[in-house]
Amino acid sequence: MVSSTLALAAFASIMPSVLAGFSAGSQSNVAVYWGQNSYGQASSQTRLSTYCTNSELNIIPLAFMNGIKTPITNFANAGDNCTVFAGTQLLDCPQIEADIKTCQSQGKTILVSIGGATYTEGGFSDSASAQSAADNVWGLFGSDTSKANRPFGSAVVDGFDFDFESTTQNFVPFASRLRSLMDADTSKKYYLSAAPQCPYPDAAMNDMLNGAISFDFIMIQFYNNYCGIQSYVSGSSTQNNFNFQTWDTWAKQTSKNPGVKILLGVPANSGAGGGYQPASALVPIIQYSRQFSSFGGVMMWDMSQLYQNPGFLDTVFGALGGAAPTQSTTMVTTTTTKTTTTAPGATLVPQWGQ
Repeated sequence: MVSSTLALAAFASIMPSVLAGFSAGSQSNVAVYWGQNSYGQASSQTRLSTYCTNSELNIIPLAFMNGIKTPITNFANAGDNCTVFAGTQLLDCPQIEADIKTCQSQGKTILVSIGGATYTEGGFSDSASAQSAADNVWGLFGSDTSKANRPFGSAVVDGFDFDFESTTQNFVPFASRLRSLMDADTSKKYYLSAAPQCPYPDAAMNDMLNGAISFDFIMIQFYNNYCGIQSYVSGSSTQNNFNFQTWDTWAKQTSKNPGVKILLGVPANSGAGGGYQPASALVPIIQYSRQFSSFGGVMMWDMSQLYQNPGFLDTVFGALGGAAPTQSTTMVTTTTTKTTTTAPGATLVPQWGQ
């Protein structure tokens, strides 16, 4: 069995009593995707709860639900601790179930990210099938824990994230239905986010982003594209390619939710995405982006890459105005050998293009 521990346990006694999740009134939100182990080593992604004591993290999207019409869940090596519901491609993950509850008790916002680079269904043939699929997704992860084949059992996530990389159809009725189900559940606050690529308008999700669906925040992938963080020109008030200002205009003039927050999406390590910038280079980019009222913080791909890049999170957190860190992101691992088996539909979802 593969087991990994962070060099953090010694600091547990000094952890703050309240760790915040997403805040619409903050410019210091930090979101980091977990689930795909893009660093690719057996020990580079450990269980979800390991990361939730880190006070510098607010939002953790779980990647991915990469099939909707035929529901599929995939969490890379974390799936080794899951089984498969008979007759499905859905993982039954009691460890993640327990860890979601632990993370939520520590104030983290836990989302299910739907899509990923290997999502190939292309959407839905009509509105009725889209709405039916939304009902099914809500049954799998929402508040009615009596539904069958729930990957996280009795754990109820805090919302959903959309990460589609190619053209889709009929996602407006899907998203609208899912939004209405979340809003009708008054037991707690739910969030809806999306992770478009930086070219505007986004080719895959513009139908939803073009004023049709109310998103609480979006986490724009400012990498793998000409408009990414590598195109930022230091000291220039006018950016020709880096286009955060374009998305700020979208937030104010096009978004259904005029209070939507925009998170600056970055690769967390040199192997995480094209256009990676070291944390020191991100500081002026964050300072530039903070001038826009829609700026809500930073998103990183992904947790496995981040924890192999010591100091990156601390520097970004500091640039966002954070206090001194309560943890290090240095990972210390102990490993024993395990033969890994892959559940049906559980191939690694590449995230170079997230």
